[in-house]
Formats: sequence, structure tokens, C-alpha cells
Amino acid sequence: MIVWINGAFSAGKTTTARELIDLIPNSTLYDPEVIGGAIRALLPQKRLAEVTDHQDLPIWRRLVVDTAAALLAEVGGVLVVPMTLLRQEYRDEIFGGLAARRIPVRHVLLRPDETILRMRIAAREDPGDPGGRPGEGDAYDHIERYRSALGWLGTDAHVVDNSALTPRETAETVAGAVRSGAAAVSDIVQTAEPTAETLAAGVLLFDERDRVLLVDPTYKPGWEFPGGVVEAGEAPARAGIREVAEEIGIELDAVPRLLVVDWEPPRPPGYGGLRLLFDGGRLTGDDAAARVSLPGAELRGWRFASEEEAAGMLPPVRYERLRWALRARERGTVLNLEAGVPVG
Repeated sequence: MIVWINGAFSAGKTTTARELIDLIPNSTLYDPEVIGGAIRALLPQKRLAEVTDHQDLPIWRRLVVDTAAALLAEVGGVLVVPMTLLRQEYRDEIFGGLAARRIPVRHVLLRPDETILRMRIAAREDPGDPGGRPGEGDAYDHIERYRSALGWLGTDAHVVDNSALTPRETAETVAGAVRSGAAAVSDIVQTAEPTAETLAAGVLLFDERDRVLLVDPTYKPGWEFPGGVVEAGEAPARAGIREVAEEIGIELDAVPRLLVVDWEPPRPPGYGGLRLLFDGGRLTGDDAAARVSLPGAELRGWRFASEEEAAGMLPPVRYERLRWALRARERGTVLNLEAGVPVG
């Protein structure tokens, strides 16, 4: 299990975590800042210069998950993780990766008054930090980003107001919330990571303006089409029908028409495989609003998007697949793709 202590810079995450490992039996402190330091020693300066925060590097987010899994395999018990996560898509990616490894996460947010945060920043003797944490000016800017994230953080995590608490008292409060279940296990979906190439089927549903329906998964970054992995012995089109019913509550009344077959090459740590996109037909806006029903643990939202809007919502590989699926739909044909590029 992981107890993830979130909060703004100077919220008291690390001091609380150090106290907490004395209160939770068989627990170990795991600070992902160490991963950031290792990355700065490993990556070329040119790559590091492309980002302002090591959290923006996909390798950091991947290594945070892999290292947590390796640590738990080595020492067992509970990992206490003091780490700020303000971008919801990064929380999705990291918690989703942990869930895929069957590692439950209890998410706790330390939320002292903003005046307390500003006083703590002002009282710091060394505003700079070679460990990658913000300097004094950056720390005040960080408060603005933290304030913007409170909308989703306040509902995703168990909130502890530690404005008037010592680190020990804060740790005791967190330990009590973990024991009682008030700090519940994150209900993010547990999708096992593939161990070989997979076959997946997605279904495109359209409104009267030919915008495509996209869903926002809780367990990975970026938007997606309704769909998923084809189970053993299952026909791909039938898998698409099943996934649409499971994910958005809509029962398709006809087998959808195939639009594209895309071979996704393996890119470590992913295995790739075949990706199929089907045309599920048209929904009117009013009809969709009445019929769509989302599973809260798996999807947080849905919307119709134009092709231009989808370009900013989908990861590049999925957008290319969508782009060619739309061309196939216009032409009434089926396109064969390799890595998102038509062949043959």
C-alpha cells in the first residue's frame, strides 16, 4: 500500500511523512524527488532544458511507479510518499500505473491556510534548492498553481487541515484516517498492464454536427474513444459493442462498421499490437445527454469534439488514428495503417 501525501510547497509533506513512518508499522519513506535527481544526472542537458519541472518528463512519472513497485517487492509493507501532484493528468498516469500493479493508494492532501503557506515560504533561509523544488519566487507562483488544482484535489484526496498542527500531530491525524478508512483507497480502475501485444477495439460515435464522442479516463492521461482490449475468443466488433455499453451505458443496436486497422509498434515499456476503430453511428445531442452514463471509477467525463478540438485532447498516436478513421468514414472505405500512417 502507498500513503501519498500531497499538498503545496511548504505544506509540511516531508516532515509529516518522517513522523508517519513511526506511526504506521512496517512503513518506509519514499521520496520521488530522488528520482528527479537521478534523471538530472542521466538525461542530456538538451532534453532537461525542454521542461521547467521534472514532473513534465514522462520518464520521471514512469520511474516513480516502477521504483515504488520495486521498493514494495523488496521491503513490503507501506510506502509513505510525500510528493506534490497538481496536474490531474499526472495523478491519473501515476495512480493508474500503481493500480495496474495492484498497489492500492490512499491519497491525503495537507491543506493549511494560504497565509500559513506564505509565512513558511517567507521564513525559509535558503530560497534556492538544488533538489528541484521551487525557489522563493517560484514558490509563490506555485501557490497559484496549487489554488487552481484544489477543485479536483479537494474531492480526490482526504483533506487534512494542518494549519495549527505540529508535524507529529499532522502525522497522527493522517495515521488515524488511514486506520479508520477515512482516507480511502483510490478507486481508480485497476487495468492490468499487458505482457504481450494486444488487440483493442474502439468505437466512434457522432453527433448531428459530425463531432466525435470522446471520454476522459481517470487512470491515464489524455482523452480516448470508448473501447478497450478484445478478450480471448471475442470478436473485435462485439468487443467494441461491449465496451461502449460498459463505459458509457449505450447499447448499440447494430454491429459497427470497421474504419481503420492500425498496427501500433512496440515502444518500451509498451508492447503495441493491433488497434481497430469502428463507426458506431450517430447520436443526437439530446439523446446522448440522456443516455450516456459513466462509471465513476473509470471515466470522469465525456464530450463531443470536432476534429480540430480532438487534436488538442488526444495523444498524437490516437489523434492520427482518428484522423484517418474520419477520412475512411467520408470515403466509405477501410484503411490499413502502420503506426498511424496508411499503407498499401
